[in-house]
Amino acid sequence: MTRNWLLGAALAASTLALAGAPAQAATKFEFWYGLSGDLSERVQDVCKRFNAAQADYEIVCVSQDNYDNNLQNTIAAFRANKQPTVTQIFDAGTLDLMLSGAYLPIGQLMSESGYQIDWSNYLSGIGSYYSTSKGELLSMPFNSSTAVIYYNTDALAKVGFAGTPSTWEEVEDVARKMKAAGYDCPVAFDPTGVWQWFEQFSAIHNQPIASNGNGFGGLDAEYVFNKTRFVDQLTWYKKMFDEGLFVHKSKAAGETANDAFINGTCQITSSSIADHGTFGKQAKPEVKWTVAMLPVWAGTDRKNSFVGGASLWTLKGKSADEYKGAAAFFNFLATPESAEYWSTVTGYVPVTMSGFEAMKAKGFYEDPTYKGRELAIESLTYGEATENTRGIRLGNYVTERKEIGDAMARVLFDNVPVQEALDTAVANGNALLRKFEKTYQGAQLP
Repeated sequence: MTRNWLLGAALAASTLALAGAPAQAATKFEFWYGLSGDLSERVQDVCKRFNAAQADYEIVCVSQDNYDNNLQNTIAAFRANKQPTVTQIFDAGTLDLMLSGAYLPIGQLMSESGYQIDWSNYLSGIGSYYSTSKGELLSMPFNSSTAVIYYNTDALAKVGFAGTPSTWEEVEDVARKMKAAGYDCPVAFDPTGVWQWFEQFSAIHNQPIASNGNGFGGLDAEYVFNKTRFVDQLTWYKKMFDEGLFVHKSKAAGETANDAFINGTCQITSSSIADHGTFGKQAKPEVKWTVAMLPVWAGTDRKNSFVGGASLWTLKGKSADEYKGAAAFFNFLATPESAEYWSTVTGYVPVTMSGFEAMKAKGFYEDPTYKGRELAIESLTYGEATENTRGIRLGNYVTERKEIGDAMARVLFDNVPVQEALDTAVANGNALLRKFEKTYQGAQLP
């Protein structure tokens, strides 16, 4: 990526001009997002609700299929001056947007549009991820999640385990017993699932991924995960894989880990809390399941997990009316009613404390359909945050995330020694960081 992907873009309307007469006809504006399948349909439902709630604006919501595509397509569109007004950027692309200069800060947009939002109401772990070091929120938290682990309750009962495992020792024990009981796939494992199997493991075990507080302290950060507890964790993954307790499931292998779980092929999987709603709709009737926070190793002083998902960024170069529409959409999303609706139909967490408390007071989390989703809030707010648990703010992290997944795959499938694989991933990652640092030489993190 060249320095500041503003370069080459035509910025005819790069400043806010929010005054003027009301639009005589509905103003259309585009919102690009990176979700597919059931979650894409739920986004479309949100857009329909907004359009039905007022007549001044029409939001046109366009799926780019996945987060990576949306980030790259947004960059390409911006350079060609064909960008949407609003785009959904996932956690790994946050720093790219922060340093691009291609956006309007959400606080500025809303205040200049006449909306008052209590930004302190947002869950701290969510708000801080998308904020400057001074606490200025730059983008609108939207689909926020964290990683959890799902269990087939009938399989747990068959091996005599009451409740759900809370430690990796217990996971190993039940997986071995499930295998002995005739289950061919105790745990579905996809090495491309770097977010849950590596990043979240590092957070809840208070392990650094990179120096400088995982990059929050400056662009000169370096990767260090080849010297942390993740070395032992990947060694354990390999042992479990070789024993047939972890079984490779992925799109490339013919069945994703999540599909293997809801089809009853595998009895344990790790995924986003956002999949709670999808599992509820799509699991086979005979598959009984529950959810729990990610396990830790016994004796660990557990910490909070990372927020996942994405936020909504408002891009420069659009008209004053389009900005008014974006602000109206964000204000619509900020209402407790919208927060409850979105969390209900997906599984994503309510991003504000008022939204969470209102849903809890209504007994939302006592309903068997939704029970367990509150564990995501508990996981995100567990213990006192450290510099290792704020999140990841590293350049080119989308590429490095793939490097880490490739390293895990080489260990599992090619028998590459764990230390060698992680050393290679760190070396390649640090080269990416130095390239990013050079690209933004002299830039200060906001």
